[in-house]
Amino acid sequence: MTTVSGNASGSQGDLPLDAIVIGAGFSGLYQLHTLRNDHGYRVQVLEAGDGVGGTWHWNRYPGARCDSESHAYCYSFSDSLTREWQWSERYPGAAEIVRYLNHVADRFDLRRDIQLNTRVVSARFDDDRHQWHVKTAAGDTFVARYLITAIGCLSSANVPALAGLDRFNGQWVHTGAWPHDGVDFSGRRVGQIGTGSTGIQAAPVIAETAKQLTVFQRTANYSVPARNAPLSDEQRQQQRDNATAVRELMRSNTNGHPWSINSESALQASADERAARYERMWTDGGLRFRAAYSDLGSNAQANRTAADFIKSKIRRKVRDPATAEALCNIDHPYGAKRPPIDTGYFETFNRDHVSLVDLKSDPIIEVTASGIRTESTHHNLDIIVFATGFDAMTGALLSIDIEGVGGTTLQQKWADGPCNYLGIQITGFPNLFTITGPGSPSVLTNMPVAIEQHVDWVTGCINHLQQHGKTRIEASDEAMTNWRSEVNTAADATLLPTVAHSWYLGANIPGKPRVFMPYAGGLGRFREICNDIAARNYDGFVIS
Repeated sequence: MTTVSGNASGSQGDLPLDAIVIGAGFSGLYQLHTLRNDHGYRVQVLEAGDGVGGTWHWNRYPGARCDSESHAYCYSFSDSLTREWQWSERYPGAAEIVRYLNHVADRFDLRRDIQLNTRVVSARFDDDRHQWHVKTAAGDTFVARYLITAIGCLSSANVPALAGLDRFNGQWVHTGAWPHDGVDFSGRRVGQIGTGSTGIQAAPVIAETAKQLTVFQRTANYSVPARNAPLSDEQRQQQRDNATAVRELMRSNTNGHPWSINSESALQASADERAARYERMWTDGGLRFRAAYSDLGSNAQANRTAADFIKSKIRRKVRDPATAEALCNIDHPYGAKRPPIDTGYFETFNRDHVSLVDLKSDPIIEVTASGIRTESTHHNLDIIVFATGFDAMTGALLSIDIEGVGGTTLQQKWADGPCNYLGIQITGFPNLFTITGPGSPSVLTNMPVAIEQHVDWVTGCINHLQQHGKTRIEASDEAMTNWRSEVNTAADATLLPTVAHSWYLGANIPGKPRVFMPYAGGLGRFREICNDIAARNYDGFVIS
């Protein structure tokens, strides 16, 4: 076993590290930049993949594309970076996002402090020296004052435990861990399980080359057209010209997107006014549809007006009435689960070689050597695609054996569900910072904006400790308990907790405690809370 204090390349000699960052995606790259480039700290980033990109390094499934608009799904900390990077489409595809993050790594000279192909398996806090000892799968140990997890909210792939999967003679893949050499669907019989945001993106592209595509629908879902298209030079210039105003809007509003929510109530508008507004939003496309009225996320009756509008569109798109009704048999309010946007998803079911299996009425019994058996029939398949999502927000954290004060592990601490302060720190785990952890706005927002807020706050906190000669910080029990209450209160003001099977509550993972994880009070409000806590000398934290 090798113990490493400085950079693996030796550029930092034998000096101890100030911080270890796990992950080289949006969070890890920016955290390295702020700590090292802006403030001169000694930092080592450890990344499991063979390249930078984080979640997007692995999400290479057919149709993989961001559902935030490209001019907003990027860093905003550098005006020069904003001016020089040219996005090609309204919604960036996975490959373009990876190119962008590689450009950032080169542009800010980040690679020299990133060690690739390095999977962290454990981290132990040394209570006497106030240091973290981080161990990798290769047996190396890194030591630093601060440990910062930048491992993503949606990075731990969830493969359902289907009986017989181990005897399937064909190929099976998960969209969140896609083979980097791709999958050839030509002439193959494909079964796709899952119709969330990922499945809705993948199905139309798989159908283009597959001999047969059978979509196994676990939960029917809403979707609004993305209206993706190449960006013109004029549009790019307009985005650059408006970058400052857009940045301020994203940082101050609820969702971190480059638009505001209409302040009107859906219930105060007439039926004709609502229909006209929804039609305009549908034509414009994208997640902005959620912003049609202020109460779509909080009032069930108002939400139903949007839900019924979307269902009417589905029925018009899908020719077979039985298939259309199965696609419209949606059991949750619009937006109470992650609301997808699509390019030709519902139209895909008009293809002769594409079929839908509604698992609520015809559940999977087992996987066989040659396919999937449901209650009514056997489906012969060559490839199974799991578009079944992630062990969200906690899965990646709990996959690492993190041991805090007194030998308590994070698995033990969160046995009844995640609890922390501001999504950032956990009692009993000093000097551990979790970027966009549970308890923060994270997945309810445009992620890069939430990431920059968290990283900036963590960097400011470390600066505060250094300036005051302190070596240790952790959340107090009281602050953590109060924040858990605040998260619940914010969620209860919305329709989000009403969906019992949502991954926001961990319900997609058998045995996972049912706790509403993200903070639903809005990114702008969250930023104010965090800034106020910092201004009050980090109220709620124990500093020593």
